Amino acid sequence: MSGGLVALLDDVAALAKLAAASIDDIGAAAGKAGTKAMGLVVDDAAVTPRYVDGFRANRELPIIKRIAIGSIRNKLVFILPAIMLLSEFLPWILTPILMLGGIYLSYEGAEKIWELISGHHEETPDVPAAAPSADHEDKMVKGAIATDFILSAEIMVISLNEVRDEAFLSRLLILVVVAIGITALVYGAVALIVKMDDIGLHLAERDNGASQALGRALVKGMPIVMKVLSTVGIAAMLWVGGHILLVGIADLGWPVLYDLVHHAEVAVAEAAGSFGPFLGWLTNTVASALLGLVAGAVAVVVVHLVPRRKGAAQAH
Repeated sequence: MSGGLVALLDDVAALAKLAAASIDDIGAAAGKAGTKAMGLVVDDAAVTPRYVDGFRANRELPIIKRIAIGSIRNKLVFILPAIMLLSEFLPWILTPILMLGGIYLSYEGAEKIWELISGHHEETPDVPAAAPSADHEDKMVKGAIATDFILSAEIMVISLNEVRDEAFLSRLLILVVVAIGITALVYGAVALIVKMDDIGLHLAERDNGASQALGRALVKGMPIVMKVLSTVGIAAMLWVGGHILLVGIADLGWPVLYDLVHHAEVAVAEAAGSFGPFLGWLTNTVASALLGLVAGAVAVVVVHLVPRRKGAAQAH
């Protein structure tokens, strides 16, 4: 009897160790998968704060909470089931989907650069100085969630691509962890960015000189932080979009460009000594960003300049 109990306890302990190891494996895989999507995370964190611009301070966090709930719903309710079914029954279609997303990201990055160079910026609706209405808030939240859907889809597909060789249940659990973790990271960062001014003002009103200096620095520094985030977001879109295209073209049977970049990366890494790994990575990153810029520029021409020229020709 006691021997059977001991054996049962041993089996339970072994199962517990196996479960713990599986959890560790899922966590590690989720971390690896999520890392590939970090460029999109930066862009998401840079874009979202504009949706609370013009609202009173007491509405900022509730709005971010609503957008975050919409984002997790996008990932878990709509995107995850779709890509899991595709990965199981039509795995070949994931590469074309990824590449379409890569073209979109490259287009977004190139369009922002075009706006900076040309001085044409996307028009945003004026927000009244008084507290916006509930309808206006609902409209902004819906717009943010719609934009998030595209970025979330890319995050999930990129993450899935990193764990495509895992079993179905493992893929599912890993992507759930990625969805929750990245949503918490993005909207936690957004909440911190949005409230940083208020934190700075609060510190500046204290009697302590050090607190006042820190508060003023936060208030003055936030515009700089937002500009840096915007610049990093543009670079990240071009890098991630270009890298998706680089790998996708190779996967579709044309590996020449990928091989060229890979050989350059290896050559730089071997020639650079102790800085080799970093400079090799930088070589690949710059090459991917350049490819993204070229692809994005073509997309900008197709979307903006060609219709404009047709319209001008028809007017004459």
